[in-house]
Parts: sequence; structure tokens; C-alpha cells
Amino acid sequence: MFTGIIQSTGKIKSITPAGEDLKLSIEVGSLDMSDVQIGDSIAVNGVCLTVITFDKTHFEVHVSKETLNCTVGLDAPREVNLEKALRLSDRLGGHLVSGHVDGVGQVVRFEPAGDCWLLMVRAPHALSRYIAVKGSISIDGVSLTVNHIEQDTFSMNLIPHTLENTTLKNLGIGSRVNLEVDLIARYVERMSQWGTEGEPA
Repeated sequence: MFTGIIQSTGKIKSITPAGEDLKLSIEVGSLDMSDVQIGDSIAVNGVCLTVITFDKTHFEVHVSKETLNCTVGLDAPREVNLEKALRLSDRLGGHLVSGHVDGVGQVVRFEPAGDCWLLMVRAPHALSRYIAVKGSISIDGVSLTVNHIEQDTFSMNLIPHTLENTTLKNLGIGSRVNLEVDLIARYVERMSQWGTEGEPA
């Protein structure tokens, strides 16, 4: 489990085929690796991945074909957002993020808005029902608050700190991004369905 508060930006430095999967070597930037162990989870652009080897400056992960098929940003050298898994004693500064990407969105607008930047993203239609005004969403692992929704398109304002400390500053119109909707929305839907399914036969 994660918070969507990015701890460092790193870089995918090398990619090695492993059958239909990939192995990635990722440079950690300023991420503190002193408390990391083999088998720990680190979110890379919002995707929960398992550390298989590491040192102070790099770690390696194995990315399955299934993960590659439902995410973006893991198949080429690039800058990535990094966050270590949440500890029970940590502050929950963002929102609860599982690191399981729900779908891929596309940037349709990205422009200055005063001191901030307006980011507008088109979500897959099936995900739109989980996105609410003033609700939380994770974009490439970054916890953000939704300001406006129109059909499948939603928007939010990015403050200077977010732009300076995440890869979102590199987005442009047409960029594809990993989306994870708020867990609470999915549980609410499931509970609503349960109430209409009736008793088992």
C-alpha cells in the first residue's frame, strides 16, 4: 500500500527481456534505500513492483507481461516516480493507493493556470464512474484531487511543488498515464451490488 506522495524521481536505466516479461534496472535518485529489503514493494510510476536486487543507487524488478499490457511507462528508459511501501507508522499525506493500475488515460490539456498548471485527462469510459469531484485519483503514482469532470474527462490543478518533484512536469497533450481510482469508490460499488444480488440459492 502507498500514499501517492512521491519520494523521489528515478530513471529506468536498462531493460532486459525475460521471455515475455522484462527485468528493469532503476536508478533511485534521492530515494533512501537503507531500510529496503529483497522482496519489498516500490511503486514505479504508480505500479507496485517487487525488489529482486538492490544497492544504494539502483534496484531491479521483474515486470510481467500482464503488468506491461495494462500499464504505460515501464518499457523504455525514462524518468519515473518512486515511492516505497507505506508503513503503519507513516503519515497518510495523500490517499490509499494500492499500486494496481486500473487503466491508462490520455492527457488532453496541460497548460499554465496562474502559479499552477491545469491538467486534463481522458479516462477509459469504464473508469469514469469511479471518479468524483473533490475525490482522489492517482496519476503515474501521484495522489491528486479532482476539480472538475465532464463525461470521461477530468481535470485538476498541479501546484509548483508537485511539478518540481514528480515526472508530471514532462507531460504533454497526448501523453498516456497510469490511472488508479480511489479504493473507496470500488468498495461502495461492490456493496451496492451485494444489496441487489439477493440471498444465495
